[in-house]
Amino acid sequence: MTSSIVTPSTDRMEGTSTTPRGTDRADAARDHLWMHFTRHSSYTDGGAPPIIVRGEGCRVWDAAGREYLDGLAGLFVVQVGHGRRELAQVAAKQAEQLAFFPLWSYAHPSAIDLAERLAHHAPGDLNRVFFTTGGGEAVETAWKLAKQYFKLTGRPGKTKVISRSIAYHGTPQGALAITGIPPMRAPFEPLVPGAFKAPNTNSYRAPEGLAGPEHLKEFGMWAADRVEEAIVMEGAETVAAVFVEPVQNAGGCFPPPPGYFPRLREICDRHDVLLVSDEVICAFGRIGSMFACDDFGYVPDIITCAKGMTSGYSPIGAMIASDRLFEPFATGSTSFLHGYTFGGHPVSAAVAMANLDIFEREGINAHVREQSPVFRATLEKLLDLPIVGDVRGEGFFFGIELVKDKATKETFDDEESERLLRGFLSKALFDGGLYCRADDRGDPVVQLAPPLIAGPAEFDAMEQILRGVLTEAWARL
Repeated sequence: MTSSIVTPSTDRMEGTSTTPRGTDRADAARDHLWMHFTRHSSYTDGGAPPIIVRGEGCRVWDAAGREYLDGLAGLFVVQVGHGRRELAQVAAKQAEQLAFFPLWSYAHPSAIDLAERLAHHAPGDLNRVFFTTGGGEAVETAWKLAKQYFKLTGRPGKTKVISRSIAYHGTPQGALAITGIPPMRAPFEPLVPGAFKAPNTNSYRAPEGLAGPEHLKEFGMWAADRVEEAIVMEGAETVAAVFVEPVQNAGGCFPPPPGYFPRLREICDRHDVLLVSDEVICAFGRIGSMFACDDFGYVPDIITCAKGMTSGYSPIGAMIASDRLFEPFATGSTSFLHGYTFGGHPVSAAVAMANLDIFEREGINAHVREQSPVFRATLEKLLDLPIVGDVRGEGFFFGIELVKDKATKETFDDEESERLLRGFLSKALFDGGLYCRADDRGDPVVQLAPPLIAGPAEFDAMEQILRGVLTEAWARL
């Protein structure tokens, strides 16, 4: 059963599709909606995508009235949960007062207030906030700033960036070049030149001699030193920045080993390279603190953020830069010739302020820190299943890696992964009442990142659904 548009009409506009308005929404979705990262062939045989119509707390409902536990916070976004009426009311009030004005040589109160608040939460001297409308734009902005900064300070050759294998940093041409997932890059090559890759911090698949919890710190030093190796290989005089997520998303939640980020900070300082903390997912309580670099004890030169800033109630992103990087732009005729029409949108900025009010009033950050060990322990119960090789993550951000053989850590080949993830797991988990992500960018994993208001009841429900589906998946192999 699907929902239909309320007032059917057979009106047609000259020169447009002959599909009548008022058709069934499932048909309209199949015929007109170009969904993101979607295999549309799945719907050519008469099927239709799930249509989600309502959310409340940690749960969402589809057009047929079925209820699902949101185990991914939408897309690592809905930190304070669905259905927060006060955020909708703030948006309406701001739209009535000032719906839009650009930040191109002008300012407005909600952007000013939000910039001040973000600077207050950011570590060190990261006091300059450049607003975008999303995370990929924030990453793009950071690379452009790094290039212009070094040109203005007499080092024009420093243009390259180093990022990590399998890391995802966005879809714009520059951000996609920084992304370390070859199948996502290949259709759009050639990309922006100058982006190079180093190993990530997947300790579960550490090199021989560095695997196991007893070697975790040693592995962290090895992984950080590979970044330095890449800088030296390219020539430090040509490298502008290193882009890293506090906990890497793609590949299945790779936390940093002990000492990794302090060593990375030393390496960047030694070679005069900017350290960019890409916190599009990890900021705003996902790991615990407002900015995850605080959770791991390092001060970057730039933070990129988005998603949880408004809990998804309105789109916004930001690049937060150190005062040092702003200095060349503070005097004379120099300007950063970069911007977005909707960057720092008044409504989005107002919603972000109200969202951060909820964080403070309800102690969201403390709740994540208190409940994260409970979440981890609940998911680790799944390690008794033969298909579960590893459970890893931090805060409210975990990945479960699936394997064919736990003893050898043997993974699935491409055909098996296709059959397991897309052919069974994704649909079975959703049909079982859990919205999450089954991902094979790297080795097959199931990712979980619920709203930050979740607690033991939601953790237990996720574990039970996962247990049933993963048990069936193993039986089908």
